[in-house]
Amino acid sequence: MRFLSVCSGIEAASVAWHPLGWEPVAFSEIEPFPCAVLTHHYPNTPNCGDMTKFKDWPDATVDLLCGGTPCQSFSVAGLRKGLDDPRGNLMLTFGAIASKYRPRWLVWENVPGVLSSNGGRDFGTFLGMLGQLGYGFAYRVLDAQYFGVAQRRRRVFVVGCLGDWRRAAAVLFERQSLSGHPAPSREAWKGAPADALRSTDGGSDVNHARAGHLLAFGGNRTSGPRDVASALSAHGGTGRHDFETETFIPYSLRGEGFDASEDGTGRGTPLVPVAFHGSQDPDVSGDVTHPVGRNQGLETCVHHAMQVRRLTPRECERLMGFPDDYTLVPLPLKGRQTRVRWASDSARYKALGNSWAVPVVRWIGERIADVDAIQAKREAS
Repeated sequence: MRFLSVCSGIEAASVAWHPLGWEPVAFSEIEPFPCAVLTHHYPNTPNCGDMTKFKDWPDATVDLLCGGTPCQSFSVAGLRKGLDDPRGNLMLTFGAIASKYRPRWLVWENVPGVLSSNGGRDFGTFLGMLGQLGYGFAYRVLDAQYFGVAQRRRRVFVVGCLGDWRRAAAVLFERQSLSGHPAPSREAWKGAPADALRSTDGGSDVNHARAGHLLAFGGNRTSGPRDVASALSAHGGTGRHDFETETFIPYSLRGEGFDASEDGTGRGTPLVPVAFHGSQDPDVSGDVTHPVGRNQGLETCVHHAMQVRRLTPRECERLMGFPDDYTLVPLPLKGRQTRVRWASDSARYKALGNSWAVPVVRWIGERIADVDAIQAKREAS
């Protein structure tokens, strides 16, 4: 699978889909720090820069187009100018790029606020454009907490398939939700694309009108191939919680920083409880006390004498599913500088906050690969 990534950021898609053997054809990113991350990790993949200049991009064979166009104009906390905001219009540019390269698959992401922007008309315009381009589509709100990471992060994902909405639905929906019987929110996901394809084929026992209704309104809120991740709560507790009322990680809104909020503004600075023993400083030197250790080793947290500290960039990388120190990259030298400059924490927080959660995107990629394999088997028979 050859994919073109626009609004690439630090390339969660490439991290997620590399194990599948998928190859990025090109990126499109203009922010200096994410560009430095792309240059460091993917020196052989061209960065085409400004996506509005796509008409000048070279011809290429693209199987999948992906991107999360800027979400500020659609966020609940934003100005809500919708398509009147030039950043919002980039979602229409996304469609124009799809028209140029005609990829078989599309993956688009945004914050939940896009569903209600301008009374839903902005999102409807985007979906209508996909339909005019010949893409069948499905969309769903996916929450990173159901994919093995210790944060609540709800995002809208649209999957489009050229000529067939049923394949798009098979990627995002398990059979139970297409049948109008969503699985309990805390059960591990057990469906498979084949189930979803069977549930939408002619002659199945699913009412097609009802399946279409579920597609239009996003289906149930449960998803993911894994059970709910254990997460650190604001009061220092761990393990399973009531995810409708529990606070995972408290946030202090500042100028910039890692953002796990609903608005997608990249302004949240994450704070986590840390045990203090008398006048001692908190021990943040090792993974044992880190709230986002490799094995989610949260049991070491205690419930008394709790104070808060800021998450480290490495912990934020883990919250998003990236490898440790993925964003700790050397920056281009300026002027006559000869010493290596390293990325600042603030730049890393912001880039991670604007990124996709890697496990969620990996799940989508795995589902697309499965649907393609099923279709290839059907065509061969």
